Amino acid sequence: MEFTPSAEFGVGEGPRDIGLCFVGDGFVAGYGDPKALGWVSRVVGRTPTRDADLTAYNLGVRDDSSADVMHRWRAECAPRWAGRSERRLVVGVGARDVPAGVSTARSRLNLANVLDEAATSGIATFVVGPAPTLDSEVNARLEVLASAQADVCDRRNVPFVDCFRPLLHHDQWLSDLSAGDGTHPGQAGYGLIAWLVLHYGWQRWLQLKG
Repeated sequence: MEFTPSAEFGVGEGPRDIGLCFVGDGFVAGYGDPKALGWVSRVVGRTPTRDADLTAYNLGVRDDSSADVMHRWRAECAPRWAGRSERRLVVGVGARDVPAGVSTARSRLNLANVLDEAATSGIATFVVGPAPTLDSEVNARLEVLASAQADVCDRRNVPFVDCFRPLLHHDQWLSDLSAGDGTHPGQAGYGLIAWLVLHYGWQRWLQLKG
């Protein structure tokens, strides 16, 4: 069944003033990066803003599940969007759901609820999927979850970046995980996630000129 929002997001006339909120887990927060940049700051730093005034907010919380994000995103984003003419939301959830025992069906529903609530409020959304770990059993569930998230986004015409499959056998990614906790990458790994985001529809979604 196709979801039809009651409000439409649009870029208005005149100067663009974008409020860009990133919500999610430790990957969004950049946990494990010795440079303290994560993928979010790397993406924002390489986003052209000549034709827009962009303010970005990282609202990632380590160990947050999709349910945690679903319950807090509205309250935390609202004051950041105050006075902005464009409200945009980037969601990165799911990695914590597997070790926390959250079912794929529940994870899928949590993401759908965030995207649907945002759509009914005229908020543009963009989703970054979970990345692989060094644990094969965890990865088996993450692969299913990544596919489920992609389907949720496809049904709503929301851009989705698959980080799982491109990084599953990537030597640099695996090396970075091995040097850390086996789940969160370091500087190189976050650079790889940033590259995927930047090259899979980021500027098109923001409607910015390169």
